[in-house]
Amino acid sequence: MRIIQMQILDFFTLYKNSFFRIPLALLLGGMIIASCNPAKYLPEGETLLDKSEIKVDEPAIRKSRLSPYIRQVPNKRIFGTRFHLGLYNLSNLDKEGWPHGWLRNIGEKPVVFDPFAAVKSAGEIENYLFYKGYFNSTVRADYSTRKEKTSVTYDVEAGKPYRFGNIEYRIADTTIRKLIYMDTVNCLISKGEKYDIDILEGEILRVERFIRDLGFYAFSRDNINFVGDSAAGDRRVDITFMVSLQKRIGANGIITEVPHRRYRIRNMYILPEFDPGRSLSGGEDYITGLDTTLYRGFNFIDRVEKPVLKYDVIIQSLYIKPGDLYQVTNRERSEAHLNSLKSYRLVNVRYREAPTAPGPSGERYLDCIIQLTPVVQQAFTVEFEGTNSGGNLGGAVNLIYLHRNLFRGAEQLNIKLKGAYETLSEGASGSRSTQEYGFETTLTFPKFLLPFLESETFVKNYNPRTVLKAAYNYQTLPVYTRTVANATFGYSWKAGNYTNHSVNPIQLNIVNLPYIEAGFEQRIDTSTYLAFSYKDIFIVGGNYTYIFNNQNIKKSRDYWYVKINGELAGNLLAGYNMLTGSDKVDESYEVFGQPYAQYLKGDIDIRYNTRINDASSVAYRLFMGAGIPYGNSRAIPFEKQYFGGGANGIRAWQVRSLGPGSYSSGEDFFYNQTADIKLEVNAEYRFKLFWIMEGATFLDVGNIWTFYTDEDRPGSKFEFNTFINEIAVGSGVGLRFDLSFVTIRTDLGIKLRDPSSALSQAWIPGSRPMTWRDDFTLSFSIGYPF
Repeated sequence: MRIIQMQILDFFTLYKNSFFRIPLALLLGGMIIASCNPAKYLPEGETLLDKSEIKVDEPAIRKSRLSPYIRQVPNKRIFGTRFHLGLYNLSNLDKEGWPHGWLRNIGEKPVVFDPFAAVKSAGEIENYLFYKGYFNSTVRADYSTRKEKTSVTYDVEAGKPYRFGNIEYRIADTTIRKLIYMDTVNCLISKGEKYDIDILEGEILRVERFIRDLGFYAFSRDNINFVGDSAAGDRRVDITFMVSLQKRIGANGIITEVPHRRYRIRNMYILPEFDPGRSLSGGEDYITGLDTTLYRGFNFIDRVEKPVLKYDVIIQSLYIKPGDLYQVTNRERSEAHLNSLKSYRLVNVRYREAPTAPGPSGERYLDCIIQLTPVVQQAFTVEFEGTNSGGNLGGAVNLIYLHRNLFRGAEQLNIKLKGAYETLSEGASGSRSTQEYGFETTLTFPKFLLPFLESETFVKNYNPRTVLKAAYNYQTLPVYTRTVANATFGYSWKAGNYTNHSVNPIQLNIVNLPYIEAGFEQRIDTSTYLAFSYKDIFIVGGNYTYIFNNQNIKKSRDYWYVKINGELAGNLLAGYNMLTGSDKVDESYEVFGQPYAQYLKGDIDIRYNTRINDASSVAYRLFMGAGIPYGNSRAIPFEKQYFGGGANGIRAWQVRSLGPGSYSSGEDFFYNQTADIKLEVNAEYRFKLFWIMEGATFLDVGNIWTFYTDEDRPGSKFEFNTFINEIAVGSGVGLRFDLSFVTIRTDLGIKLRDPSSALSQAWIPGSRPMTWRDDFTLSFSIGYPF
């Protein structure tokens, strides 16, 4: 995505522009709304629920665990004001037309205090505490009213908790009893730990899965029960864990109890091109009209001689095979792996009991039926997108061809033809534009293309991918023309539900600048660092990336995102030059007539998002990165350098205008300030306003630095004893417009600390008057900053 960023030149000129007047008016309107009478539309004799708080005498009990049981919560607040209630109060209840109906729809009705709801809430909190082992707790709802506002305090006297005592097992089935006794080391219930009904429920689920994974297909949590006994005293609860026999209905309709039976997989039936519609309309005739092929012990049922997906690929994705004991975990893993192939829109794994006599050991048999409905194999798509390259807003048109099964092995081929246009904001130089044309091809294999890592066991455990990429871009900018050709060969794999790894052992980039404007070249030649950055370069290297992301889009909760990246380039070529005794050309070794880059680079991006309530959340971000040029390079390639400012960085500065260090470009403004080291910390408070609009306030801190001394940019080098004085600080407010398919964002950044100023004047407020031209920056972008 590309972002356009512009500096405010004059406040009054800006306000006259109706486009900018809207968000400014909204901010001002929010202040007016906050001053409205919150009790304006209260029914006569009623009061507004003003506050609702919890007081607990036990520090071990978290208030956040009790708050969901409060039935009435006050109107949402933003910065201490009832913004949404204020919107509602702006309307006229006697009118339905615009804007009154609209204001009520986006606003929030006053929460009328209900004493009965407060009493019920106290009772539900008591119930929760009882389940958590506080059997003697009391919760009292105290409330006081003043000026039509009522505050409620839930006074919780938890007392001392009960703890788990002895655990006794009563298991009628001798086979199940032996298995559970063998597994007691994994029991979630620990003697002496605080009693908790959730732990007991968790143990039921754990035992159910444990037994079912040992072949007991018909076993379920309905066969498990427990009883707690606190009569022993000493605040101890003895647990009796009970497992019943299996209930069966005989031919005469009489229910009998029998021992649980193990089940083993007899036959596997796979329908690789299952059509749900034809199956429903054709019934049994649909299945009987298909052919059955026995392949590696699996029965494939279809009507084609050459299946869409190779049978080996399907078998490789299955954790179930004939002769295995039934395992519920293997069914779930098989469904997940088949879905990951992206070749099927529906995956259904089910079982039916085989009508055969029990085996020698009394085991019963199951037939496993796997129904796979393929997706459309090939597709053409035209995409229109907002773009962001170097912090400038633009648009792009992409023509995409997708083949989801190129060699009948679930290989994904993606070919993209791209054309893009963007505007460039260059400060004193004014805004100009750039165009970009190119193509990108990606081919993904659902396995590692390595002989020693092609086993089915490895594929099942890590769901690996081999990715080949090739791309070419032709870019025309106002001051130079650049071509970039690259090719990548790499691997990716999962290591759990939240963790992903990727390694690209081969990365090849060829950057050429066939044209550079004379004036621009003269300017960059004044800096050794910049002169080496804007040169033809050949990059051969590799990188490793680790990503941890426990965000669950189905649940609104706190989550972490961590990305660690390491990159190394040029060492193989340098080793070859040393072995062959190659000669340098203009102080650099060359390959194919171009100097090659040699550098080491690593960075880490940590984000944490915490939810405060339904209307607000706080997002934090820490980014640290460093690139070290050495050997054949005086600077890391321009594409690999860090920059400061912009709509996704420190928003009080224009993109690429911050730093490096305390360096100041003065009047000779150069809009592409880059460097080798970057440190940035961001915090953003996000809150819902109304309709599709959200608000935010933020604080951004950080800067960029060079690794080596750059004599042409004094103050740019990172020094441990001085870098803290070179930290830039910016703050501001923003609006977000959630259009479902895309989020449009605008931020107004305000400079608080400018490291390019003298140390005594670095903090702008209090040291000099703030000006709209120099200290405020308005940016527009697509998506959240982090």
